[in-house]
Amino acid sequence: MEPEGAKNGFDSFIQSVNSVLEKPVTWFRESVVDKNRVEYPWYHRQFRRVPTIDECYTDDIVCFIEADEQFKRDRMVDNEVLNILRQRKEDCVMYEGADSKTKCAKMIEDYDKAAENWFIKYGDLGAYGNVKDAYMKQKHRLIWERRHGPVGSGMKSAL
Repeated sequence: MEPEGAKNGFDSFIQSVNSVLEKPVTWFRESVVDKNRVEYPWYHRQFRRVPTIDECYTDDIVCFIEADEQFKRDRMVDNEVLNILRQRKEDCVMYEGADSKTKCAKMIEDYDKAAENWFIKYGDLGAYGNVKDAYMKQKHRLIWERRHGPVGSGMKSAL
């Protein structure tokens, strides 16, 4: 009795060996691995959150690198959110025309607030800004606000 598709004795032998080796692996993959795997679309990959730079020890280089990669992913997400808000605002202004000041006020306000928050976090860092630069920027801003009040309100006068 030859296996299906065999042309001669050698071909029959190779197909028999192949089925002996392949069948258990295929069965294990289909019945165990695939049933226990969580499926998600490739474009929706979710990374676990890692400690931020302020939670890393000063000599933990791996933690610094992980925090920097997390920062880069967060910056890319924030850039896309800002691009979506900008596109919605532009579409609304284009569609509404002369009435856009009143009808698109909410979208314009949302975009302006998001752009301000983006600049507070990522502005002036440049293309090669990393998590340490952003952390120092945040620290300097907090010190400025403690001494002089909110940024943009002018300096406090001496008492």
